[in-house]
Amino acid sequence: MKSNRVICALVLVCLSGTVAVFAFRSGLSVATAPPVVVETIPRAGAVDVDPGLSELRVIFSKDMMTEKMWSVVKISEDTFPKLAGEVRYQDARTFVMPVALEPGRTYALWVNYKQNDAFRDINDSASIPYFLVFQTRE
Repeated sequence: MKSNRVICALVLVCLSGTVAVFAFRSGLSVATAPPVVVETIPRAGAVDVDPGLSELRVIFSKDMMTEKMWSVVKISEDTFPKLAGEVRYQDARTFVMPVALEPGRTYALWVNYKQNDAFRDINDSASIPYFLVFQTRE
């Protein structure tokens, strides 16, 4: 076996009926793995979010391409937060989306989804898709 032979490992990630396949070279490490969402503000699944929250934040595991490189995917008009400014990166790992939330609403969006995969690290690896859903309190 040649030392430079590529050994692929397939990882299946099931997300709402969608299967994504990722291939890695031998010697998988944090450096070679795709970026993932490590934190969101508000947190996914929260049911008591302050409707006065003015920004959604997505924090990634790796430094990301920050020049207009994002893909926030709308599920429906009813569940997508109203934008209240320009989306931006605060730093190399933190994406910020200014919003105007309403009380007693459920919000949902994808961070990367299917072909919409513009959240990419500095090595051009797409972030693993992440589903963010939360509810504001009355």
